[in-house]
Amino acid sequence: MEPVLVEREGSVAIVTLHRPERMNAVNDALRGALIDTLGRLNAEPLVGAVVLVGAGGRAFCAGQDLDEAASVTWQQIVPWLNRQRAMYQAVRDLDKPCVAAVHGVAAGAGFQLALCADWRLTTPESRWGQPEVKAGLASIVGSYLMTLHVGHTHNVQMSLSGELVSGQRAYEIGLVTALHTEEDLLDAALARARTLAALPATSVRLSKQRLRAMTQPGFDEACVAGIRAQLECYADGEPQRVMGEFLRKRQQREMQ
Repeated sequence: MEPVLVEREGSVAIVTLHRPERMNAVNDALRGALIDTLGRLNAEPLVGAVVLVGAGGRAFCAGQDLDEAASVTWQQIVPWLNRQRAMYQAVRDLDKPCVAAVHGVAAGAGFQLALCADWRLTTPESRWGQPEVKAGLASIVGSYLMTLHVGHTHNVQMSLSGELVSGQRAYEIGLVTALHTEEDLLDAALARARTLAALPATSVRLSKQRLRAMTQPGFDEACVAGIRAQLECYADGEPQRVMGEFLRKRQQREMQ
Protein backbone atom coordinates (compact mmCIF):
# COMPACT_ATOMS: atom_id res chain seq x y z
CA MET A 1 0.00 0.00 0.00
CA GLU A 2 1.40 3.38 -1.03
CA PRO A 3 1.75 5.64 2.04
CA VAL A 4 0.99 8.81 0.04
CA LEU A 5 -1.43 9.12 -2.88
CA VAL A 6 -1.77 11.97 -5.39
CA GLU A 7 -4.80 12.92 -7.47
CA ARG A 8 -5.23 15.88 -9.77
CA GLU A 9 -8.31 18.11 -9.99
CA GLY A 10 -7.29 20.56 -12.70
CA SER A 11 -4.64 22.85 -11.23
CA VAL A 12 -5.07 21.38 -7.73
CA ALA A 13 -3.11 18.37 -6.46
CA ILE A 14 -4.80 16.34 -3.70
CA VAL A 15 -2.16 14.67 -1.50
CA THR A 16 -3.55 11.91 0.72
CA LEU A 17 -1.76 10.49 3.77
CA HIS A 18 -2.58 6.84 3.23
CA ARG A 19 -2.14 4.63 6.29
CA PRO A 20 -5.78 4.38 7.38
CA GLU A 21 -5.16 1.20 9.39
CA ARG A 22 -2.90 3.28 11.68
CA MET A 23 -4.91 6.52 11.48
CA ASN A 24 -2.30 7.83 8.99
CA ALA A 25 0.41 7.89 11.66
CA VAL A 26 3.80 9.03 10.38
CA ASN A 27 6.45 6.36 9.84
CA ASP A 28 9.58 6.50 7.70
CA ALA A 29 7.79 5.34 4.55
CA LEU A 30 5.09 8.00 4.81
CA ARG A 31 7.62 10.66 5.81
CA GLY A 32 9.88 9.97 2.84
CA ALA A 33 7.00 9.69 0.38
CA LEU A 34 5.50 12.99 1.53
CA ILE A 35 8.82 14.82 1.23
CA ASP A 36 9.36 13.47 -2.29
CA THR A 37 5.77 14.10 -3.38
CA LEU A 38 5.64 17.70 -2.21
CA GLY A 39 9.03 18.45 -3.74
CA ARG A 40 7.86 17.07 -7.07
CA LEU A 41 4.56 18.98 -7.01
CA ASN A 42 6.35 22.19 -6.10
CA ALA A 43 8.39 21.90 -9.30
CA GLU A 44 5.38 21.18 -11.55
CA PRO A 45 4.24 24.37 -13.30
CA LEU A 46 0.71 23.00 -13.90
CA VAL A 47 0.09 22.58 -10.16
CA GLY A 48 -1.24 25.79 -8.67
CA ALA A 49 -2.22 24.61 -5.18
CA VAL A 50 -2.05 21.54 -2.93
CA VAL A 51 -4.73 20.03 -0.68
CA LEU A 52 -3.58 17.75 2.16
CA VAL A 53 -6.04 15.12 3.42
CA GLY A 54 -5.96 11.89 5.42
CA ALA A 55 -7.34 8.54 4.27
CA GLY A 56 -10.18 6.82 6.11
CA GLY A 57 -12.79 8.32 8.37
CA ARG A 58 -10.93 8.46 11.67
CA ALA A 59 -8.00 10.82 11.26
CA PHE A 60 -6.11 13.35 9.22
CA CYS A 61 -2.98 12.10 11.00
CA ALA A 62 -2.81 10.73 14.53
CA GLY A 63 0.85 11.68 14.95
CA GLN A 64 4.08 9.73 15.03
CA ASP A 65 3.80 5.96 14.59
CA LEU A 66 4.51 4.62 18.07
CA ASP A 67 5.91 1.33 16.77
CA GLU A 68 8.69 3.36 15.18
CA ALA A 69 9.07 5.90 17.99
CA ALA A 70 9.31 3.24 20.70
CA SER A 71 12.11 1.44 18.88
CA VAL A 72 14.31 4.53 18.38
CA THR A 73 17.57 4.52 20.35
CA TRP A 74 19.31 7.66 21.55
CA GLN A 75 21.94 7.16 18.82
CA GLN A 76 19.15 7.42 16.21
CA ILE A 77 17.42 10.49 17.67
CA VAL A 78 19.27 13.13 15.65
CA PRO A 79 18.80 11.64 12.15
CA TRP A 80 15.24 10.59 13.02
CA LEU A 81 14.21 14.07 14.14
CA ASN A 82 16.02 15.66 11.21
CA ARG A 83 13.86 13.54 8.88
CA GLN A 84 10.80 14.73 10.78
CA ARG A 85 12.02 18.30 10.39
CA ALA A 86 12.46 17.75 6.64
CA MET A 87 8.82 16.61 6.40
CA TYR A 88 7.52 19.80 8.00
CA GLN A 89 9.96 21.83 5.88
CA ALA A 90 8.59 20.21 2.72
CA VAL A 91 5.18 21.71 3.54
CA ARG A 92 6.73 25.05 4.47
CA ASP A 93 8.80 25.06 1.26
CA LEU A 94 5.79 24.87 -1.03
CA ASP A 95 5.70 27.96 -3.23
CA LYS A 96 2.07 27.15 -4.01
CA PRO A 97 -0.80 27.58 -1.52
CA CYS A 98 -1.44 24.56 0.69
CA VAL A 99 -4.86 23.78 2.19
CA ALA A 100 -5.19 21.12 4.91
CA ALA A 101 -8.62 19.46 5.02
CA VAL A 102 -8.67 17.93 8.50
CA HIS A 103 -11.24 15.39 9.63
CA GLY A 104 -11.05 13.26 12.75
CA VAL A 105 -7.80 13.53 14.69
CA ALA A 106 -4.86 15.84 14.00
CA ALA A 107 -2.42 15.16 16.81
CA GLY A 108 1.32 15.49 17.35
CA ALA A 109 3.08 15.23 14.00
CA GLY A 110 -0.29 15.47 12.23
CA PHE A 111 -1.16 18.61 14.16
CA GLN A 112 2.19 20.12 13.22
CA LEU A 113 1.80 19.19 9.55
CA ALA A 114 -1.53 20.99 9.49
CA LEU A 115 -0.01 24.04 11.21
CA CYS A 116 2.57 24.25 8.40
CA ALA A 117 -0.20 24.57 5.80
CA ASP A 118 -1.59 27.96 4.75
CA TRP A 119 -5.27 27.16 5.27
CA ARG A 120 -6.76 24.69 7.77
CA LEU A 121 -10.35 23.63 7.15
CA THR A 122 -12.01 21.19 9.52
CA THR A 123 -15.22 20.02 11.18
CA PRO A 124 -16.45 21.17 14.60
CA GLU A 125 -16.11 17.58 15.87
CA SER A 126 -12.47 17.04 14.84
CA ARG A 127 -9.78 16.73 17.50
CA TRP A 128 -6.59 18.82 17.55
CA GLY A 129 -3.62 18.81 19.85
CA GLN A 130 -0.11 18.33 21.02
CA PRO A 131 -0.06 15.19 23.21
CA GLU A 132 3.71 14.67 23.31
CA VAL A 133 4.03 15.20 27.07
CA LYS A 134 1.69 12.25 27.65
CA ALA A 135 4.16 10.04 25.74
CA GLY A 136 7.14 11.29 27.75
CA LEU A 137 8.33 13.70 25.05
CA ALA A 138 8.89 17.44 25.34
CA SER A 139 6.55 19.74 23.40
CA ILE A 140 9.05 21.87 21.45
CA VAL A 141 8.46 22.18 17.69
CA GLY A 142 4.69 22.06 18.07
CA SER A 143 4.74 24.75 20.74
CA TYR A 144 6.79 26.98 18.40
CA LEU A 145 4.40 26.43 15.50
CA MET A 146 1.49 27.34 17.75
CA THR A 147 3.10 30.73 18.45
CA LEU A 148 2.39 31.57 14.79
CA HIS A 149 -1.35 31.10 15.34
CA VAL A 150 -2.42 31.46 18.99
CA GLY A 151 -1.54 33.42 22.10
CA HIS A 152 0.71 32.22 24.91
CA THR A 153 -2.12 31.17 27.24
CA HIS A 154 -3.62 28.69 24.77
CA ASN A 155 -0.16 27.48 23.77
CA VAL A 156 0.80 26.72 27.38
CA GLN A 157 -2.47 24.95 28.08
CA MET A 158 -2.22 22.69 25.02
CA SER A 159 1.53 22.05 25.23
CA LEU A 160 1.65 21.22 28.94
CA SER A 161 -1.61 19.27 29.28
CA GLY A 162 -1.33 17.26 26.09
CA GLU A 163 -5.12 17.46 25.86
CA LEU A 164 -6.88 17.62 22.50
CA VAL A 165 -9.40 20.35 21.69
CA SER A 166 -12.36 20.16 19.34
CA GLY A 167 -12.32 21.65 15.86
CA GLN A 168 -14.82 24.20 17.13
CA ARG A 169 -12.45 25.26 19.91
CA ALA A 170 -9.46 25.24 17.54
CA TYR A 171 -11.38 27.63 15.29
CA GLU A 172 -12.28 29.90 18.21
CA ILE A 173 -8.66 30.30 19.35
CA GLY A 174 -7.24 30.79 15.85
CA LEU A 175 -5.70 27.42 14.94
CA VAL A 176 -8.27 26.75 12.21
CA THR A 177 -9.27 28.91 9.25
CA ALA A 178 -12.86 27.73 8.76
CA LEU A 179 -15.38 25.09 9.84
CA HIS A 180 -17.43 22.85 7.54
CA THR A 181 -19.57 19.76 7.81
CA GLU A 182 -17.95 16.39 7.18
CA GLU A 183 -19.85 16.14 3.89
CA ASP A 184 -18.72 19.56 2.66
CA LEU A 185 -15.14 19.54 3.92
CA LEU A 186 -13.29 18.26 0.85
CA ASP A 187 -15.40 20.30 -1.56
CA ALA A 188 -14.71 23.43 0.49
CA ALA A 189 -10.98 22.69 0.53
CA LEU A 190 -10.96 22.16 -3.24
CA ALA A 191 -12.92 25.37 -3.82
CA ARG A 192 -10.45 27.34 -1.69
CA ALA A 193 -7.49 25.70 -3.44
CA ARG A 194 -8.89 26.49 -6.91
CA THR A 195 -9.37 30.14 -5.92
CA LEU A 196 -5.78 30.34 -4.67
CA ALA A 197 -4.43 28.48 -7.72
CA ALA A 198 -6.05 31.07 -10.00
CA LEU A 199 -4.03 33.92 -8.47
CA PRO A 200 -0.89 35.20 -10.27
CA ALA A 201 1.74 32.57 -9.50
CA THR A 202 4.75 34.86 -9.17
CA SER A 203 3.15 37.16 -6.61
CA VAL A 204 1.96 34.14 -4.60
CA ARG A 205 5.39 32.52 -4.74
CA LEU A 206 7.19 35.65 -3.59
CA SER A 207 4.66 36.26 -0.82
CA LYS A 208 5.06 32.70 0.44
CA GLN A 209 8.84 32.98 0.30
CA ARG A 210 8.70 36.15 2.39
CA LEU A 211 6.34 34.59 4.94
CA ARG A 212 8.68 31.60 5.16
CA ALA A 213 11.74 33.83 5.64
CA MET A 214 10.00 35.66 8.49
CA THR A 215 9.44 32.43 10.44
CA GLN A 216 12.38 30.25 9.36
CA PRO A 217 14.85 31.34 12.09
CA GLY A 218 12.34 30.49 14.81
CA PHE A 219 11.49 27.17 13.19
CA ASP A 220 15.16 26.23 12.84
CA GLU A 221 15.87 27.12 16.46
CA ALA A 222 12.86 25.09 17.65
CA CYS A 223 14.02 22.04 15.69
CA VAL A 224 17.50 22.23 17.24
CA ALA A 225 15.98 22.71 20.71
CA GLY A 226 13.68 19.76 20.04
CA ILE A 227 16.63 17.47 19.33
CA ARG A 228 18.33 18.50 22.59
CA ALA A 229 15.13 18.00 24.59
CA GLN A 230 14.22 14.62 23.10
CA LEU A 231 17.76 13.32 23.62
CA GLU A 232 17.31 14.06 27.32
CA CYS A 233 13.84 12.51 27.38
CA TYR A 234 15.05 9.29 25.73
CA ALA A 235 18.08 9.19 28.01
CA ASP A 236 15.67 9.26 30.94
CA GLY A 237 13.80 6.32 29.40
CA GLU A 238 10.32 7.73 29.94
CA PRO A 239 9.17 7.72 26.28
CA GLN A 240 10.22 4.08 25.90
CA ARG A 241 8.30 3.10 29.05
CA VAL A 242 5.12 5.01 28.16
CA MET A 243 5.01 3.97 24.51
CA GLY A 244 5.96 0.38 25.33
CA GLU A 245 3.02 0.13 27.73
CA PHE A 246 0.67 1.58 25.10
CA LEU A 247 1.87 -0.92 22.51
CA ARG A 248 1.46 -3.84 24.94
CA LYS A 249 -2.13 -2.82 25.66
CA ARG A 250 -2.84 -2.40 21.95
CA GLN A 251 -1.45 -5.87 21.23
CA GLN A 252 -3.65 -7.35 23.95
CA ARG A 253 -6.74 -5.68 22.47
CA GLU A 254 -5.88 -6.93 18.99
CA MET A 255 -5.47 -10.50 20.28
CA GLN A 256 -8.88 -10.53 21.98
